[in-house]
Order: sequence, then structure tokens, then C-alpha cells
Amino acid sequence: MHILNFEAFLIAITLLTLTPGLDTALVVRNSSRSGGVDGCITSLGICLGLFVHALFSAVGISAILLQSAELFQIMKWIGAGYLIWLGVNSIKASIKGINSMETAVNQTVVFDAGRSIREGFLSNVLNPKTAVFYLAFLPQFIDPAHSAFTQSLSMAAVHFVIAMLWQCGLAGAVNSAKKLFQSSSAMAWMEGLTGTVLIFLAVKLLSSERSL
Repeated sequence: MHILNFEAFLIAITLLTLTPGLDTALVVRNSSRSGGVDGCITSLGICLGLFVHALFSAVGISAILLQSAELFQIMKWIGAGYLIWLGVNSIKASIKGINSMETAVNQTVVFDAGRSIREGFLSNVLNPKTAVFYLAFLPQFIDPAHSAFTQSLSMAAVHFVIAMLWQCGLAGAVNSAKKLFQSSSAMAWMEGLTGTVLIFLAVKLLSSERSL
């Protein structure tokens, strides 16, 4: 694996992974929805999306997005729209939980692996911030003497491992915390909070200025 300044890359990508953002919010939301396994499968979807961005960066598609305001804006709208859809669904589930206190206290949403991995994957792939980051970040560690394609995928693989470890640990922590206060009102509050965070991130994504 030929990666220039690997130690610097490892530190930078670890700090990026630990920084709270959309991925964290989605893993927390889905872990609170139906358990730690849901959060881990969501993380798998998120991390698989990293390879898509690495591929785009390697073949220059991300560069096209950077140079085209129209394509960039369309991708922002699609990604933000998807986040808002997730957030609204969380808030609706929260309101339904508060208004239906007669339902079982420990009731959780039935786990659906396909749904979880799809939500994580689409959330990551439709996030133009990740595409821009990969385009700006990865070339700093590419050795021109070796394949840019192979190196980009190798760096995505390192990011994959770090992100999976962190997010699955987070999912486990959320699941454990959930057991400390097993009440439908508390879970509805958590669902509503994470839904609000997702919508906030979507609005921030739409309102952020495009940087070249």
C-alpha cells in the first residue's frame, strides 16, 4: 500500500471520523430505533459509500462537480432532501410515540437490514461534502509513481475500518444507554431529537456556500 505520509493521513482521517456530523446522527438515530445491530448495519452502508467517493475522486468525477455549479447544486438538493425525509420520518415517529402511550413500553421498530444499509449508503453517497473532501484530501497522500486508483481505494479502506470501529462502538453505547431508561416517552424524545439534528444538517448543507 503506497500512501505518502501515512501517519499524517491516519491522524487526519481519524480526527475526521471522530468529529460529530451526519454519520454520527444517523447511527445514533437508527441505534435508538431498533438496537445496536441497526446502528452497525447503518454504519456499514455509510462506510461502503466511502469507496464510491474514492472512485469518483480517482477518475475525476468529483472535479467535474467542483467545476459545475449546476451539478453541485443539484447534488446538494438531492442529498439535503434525503436527509430531510429521514428527519421528518423520525419526528413523525416521535410524535406518534408520544400520542400512543398505551403501546408497549419497550416496543421497538422491527429491524430491517436492507433498510438500514440503504439509508447509510444513500446518506453518504448523496453528501457532496464528502465528495469535495475526498477530492481535496486524498491527492495530498497520493504517490505519483503508483496507481492513483489503487491508492485512493486503499485510503478509503483505512477510513472504512476506522469509521466502522467508531460507529459500531457508538451504536453499542447508544443501545446500552437506551436500556437505562426504557420508556416510550424517552425513546420518542430521542427519536425526535435525532430527527431534528438530521433536518438541521440538511438545512446547513443547503445554506453552506460552495467552496472551490
